[in-house]
Amino acid sequence: MRAFIGLFLVLLSPLLTAQEKKPVTLEALAAQGMPETMRGAPVWSPEGGRFVYREAKKIHLYNLATKDAREIVDTATLEGQAHEPPRPAAFEWENRRVREQPIQWSKDGKRLLLLVRGDLFLWTEASGAVKQLTATPVAERDPKLSPDSTKAGFRRGHDLYVLDLESGKETRLTYDGSETLWNGKLDWVYPEELGLGTAWWWSPDSSRIAYLQFDVAPEQIYGHVDHLPVAPVSEPQRYPKAGTPNADVRCGVVSASGGRTRWMDFGEIRDHLLTHIYWTPDSKRVVAHRLNRVQNHLWILAADAETGRASLLHEEKAEAWVNLTGDLEFLSDGRFLRLSEKDDGYRHIYLHGADGKQAARLTRGAWEVASISCVDEKAGRVYFISAEASPLERHLYSVNLDGRGKRRLSPREGTYAASFSPGCAAYLETHSSLESASRSVLKSAAGEEIAVWREANLKPQQEYDLRPTELHKFKGENGIEFHGRLIKPAGFDPSKKYPAIVMVYGGPHAQSVRNSYAGLSWDQVLAHKGFVIWQMDNRGSAGRGHAFEAPVNRRMGKVELEDQLEGVKYLLSLGFTDEERIGVYGWSYGGYMTLYCLLHAPETFAAGAAGAAVTDWRNYDTIYTERYMGLPQENEEGYRLSAPVNAASNLKGKLLLIHNLGDDNVLFANALQMMNALQQAGKHFDTLIYPQKSHGVTGKASRHMRERITEFFVEALGAGR
Repeated sequence: MRAFIGLFLVLLSPLLTAQEKKPVTLEALAAQGMPETMRGAPVWSPEGGRFVYREAKKIHLYNLATKDAREIVDTATLEGQAHEPPRPAAFEWENRRVREQPIQWSKDGKRLLLLVRGDLFLWTEASGAVKQLTATPVAERDPKLSPDSTKAGFRRGHDLYVLDLESGKETRLTYDGSETLWNGKLDWVYPEELGLGTAWWWSPDSSRIAYLQFDVAPEQIYGHVDHLPVAPVSEPQRYPKAGTPNADVRCGVVSASGGRTRWMDFGEIRDHLLTHIYWTPDSKRVVAHRLNRVQNHLWILAADAETGRASLLHEEKAEAWVNLTGDLEFLSDGRFLRLSEKDDGYRHIYLHGADGKQAARLTRGAWEVASISCVDEKAGRVYFISAEASPLERHLYSVNLDGRGKRRLSPREGTYAASFSPGCAAYLETHSSLESASRSVLKSAAGEEIAVWREANLKPQQEYDLRPTELHKFKGENGIEFHGRLIKPAGFDPSKKYPAIVMVYGGPHAQSVRNSYAGLSWDQVLAHKGFVIWQMDNRGSAGRGHAFEAPVNRRMGKVELEDQLEGVKYLLSLGFTDEERIGVYGWSYGGYMTLYCLLHAPETFAAGAAGAAVTDWRNYDTIYTERYMGLPQENEEGYRLSAPVNAASNLKGKLLLIHNLGDDNVLFANALQMMNALQQAGKHFDTLIYPQKSHGVTGKASRHMRERITEFFVEALGAGR
């Protein structure tokens, strides 16, 4: 009945006038918050017919056959038992993309390994009992059950250990870990820019462990200081800036019973990147991806785990850079699937033999495969997410291993994601679109619905006057087709002229214009303040193939601005935007683009709010920056022209700079250098500085920030007049 009433209200809501619904305000955003209980993502059992998930501090077991769940563990109780480690003497700048597995199934699907407050626990289904495995003053990190489920490996400090689950015997595998030598521990930049979430891996036969060792001594140290205490606290971060040394990284293999590490001979370490490590199914070889420093040359290498001797499996080169996704899936016979843009610039699925030679191409066309979701080797099918239907959408497809029989499994327009069970027998499908709030259902491999996992939250649509988001497609003067999204202000009158805010990101590896649900958002608040909201994806953005990205190579800002100006020209052609009152807002790369727009097109943009902006690419990290810009020593002119600090004297409009003092990604030095350049140029600007140790502003400070940015645009652009 509740679902029926909700559906009725959604059908009725278009009939309600805007006056009968509440405007979207900053207070509404703050009140929205997070649901009291939120189901976590499924952790599938090995047999695939059930999974566990976390809801608040309780772990539940869900059975697909019976469509019901039961609570099995209350982690609040375990938190009371855990030996919480003492606070470190210095703040640890761990990257937000490091991924630990707090819940893991045993091979037989009858036990769970749990990580709670730095200690390990083992839940057994037969008895329902939970056994505490560790209780040390140092946290156990990044634990992993061995494939045969007899052991658990983990990192403690800067070294790796293995624990026998039956006897409780602990074996230390590495002994040379230190403040600058990290075994099985990632530095800051690898997870941030290469998507690597862990630095060690079990062999399939559970006999050995492969791990990366990071020598971070060569990396520069950035001197963060926490100024909130009366006595300031030094919090140094190892952060390699463009053109400076990276960590030296090598891959080793060590027996799970201890002993000497055998180092894999993957070639020169200096000025190369070693990433994305895999074991072959027979546990005999370790496979690694190796890139040159500017990332336009990729080698996929396989090393004998016994001798360390390596051979080449595959090699790729690109004029600009090689996009590395990390999607490599081994079949039981040693063949493997991977994603590549090597043939026509669009990311597609390739099948390689165990010797590395290409055996088949599974997908093709002027569209991208986003990711491989699951491989059903028994049925000979691969499930994947792609943008074939539209670059603005993502859909689930499957295809045979020979490239035949491709079919789409997601029925509606919009954006889909899928989390598959082992063997691909079932999956959790999540869908949303501009008009439809996110909804998750459990489905069989054939696409048949099993049960609703999370109903759509219809409350925002029912209660608030959500201004419609329109998708626009237009061509620039150069003939390139672009996509944009538009929100018209509340009480829109086409005969009036409104101020506009251009929302911008614009950087590589990101796409902003999508057919997906936004709900209550700051965009809506601004629309209710009387602003036109406009956003487009310029060249350099992801989702439309490598040729659409590559024009930013070695010269950031220029092409992106050209395209953003095409977008403004199109927006003005619609007839309701005041060309004298156009603002721009963005965060991170979007903050960079905000500054670049204000300083290089001052006649177009009257005001801008730049959040966490890169102001000189020599300040940003090696792996990201050098991928797109090359080395500063080899591209001085490109770096100079791309840096907003070198164009501070061009500022004419109103500017608001926003930054966290402890930003670990875009360092605060960027903001300080920009402030200095503007001051030296005699330019006036406003600032918002927050003391948080993160790239984004969160909590109550986030509401404060939104309020001030909103006030800034209202004052600068005269909304409502």
